[in-house]
Amino acid sequence: MGNHGIRQHVEMSSKTGVFHLSKAKLQHFPPELVSLIQVLRHIDLSENKIPTIPDNIGVFLNLKHLNLNQNQIEVIPDQLGTLVKLETLSLASNRIHRTPANLNKLQKLRDVNLSDNALTVFPKVFCGLKSLNVLDLTRNKINEVPNGIGDLNVVELILNQNQLKKVSEDLSKCPNLRTLRVEHNSITLNDFPKALFSDSPVSLLLVEGNKFDMKKFSELDGFDKYMERYTATKKKLM
Repeated sequence: MGNHGIRQHVEMSSKTGVFHLSKAKLQHFPPELVSLIQVLRHIDLSENKIPTIPDNIGVFLNLKHLNLNQNQIEVIPDQLGTLVKLETLSLASNRIHRTPANLNKLQKLRDVNLSDNALTVFPKVFCGLKSLNVLDLTRNKINEVPNGIGDLNVVELILNQNQLKKVSEDLSKCPNLRTLRVEHNSITLNDFPKALFSDSPVSLLLVEGNKFDMKKFSELDGFDKYMERYTATKKKLM
């Protein structure tokens, strides 16, 4: 897209606070957006060919929603941690391999999508974010849910299609966790934390495609307590 087309979108965004330019074959983050730092609340540049998020991303202090899905981004800049009003962060289908520590300043984050990236380590940086509801880490290369994540406040955690072999018992301490998706990993029965059955609020476990038989999984100690929560939740939704 030429500069004229971008300018037209910028002019419209100055009135709406929303800049949406997907599937435009953009090869860089439009520098023209800097003229809108006071008004932009929503940026959607998904399905382009953008390789980097500019260091000056931190100037968009009123931004609430950032969607850069399906680009070619490898690095999340530290400056993203200054967007303290950000509520949704969508960076799915990129090439991201790490998350900067100062993302823990984004206390208003509600929804984070980092699926289809190159993460090898569980991003503990999202622990302690009190407003976070959903963390999607599908199709990365994470091999462990580590200790020290008991203060992860998500309602739903999605780790399908990773390389998980170990899941820490600390996951059972997550106070708001209701849905856990760990399908198609490499978890064995011995490495599955039984505390998720007996000592957690989880009411929906999706675990198929791991290294155990589902019948044997249902025979583990404490599974009946999980089923009580599952059934009670299902009745509420009927």
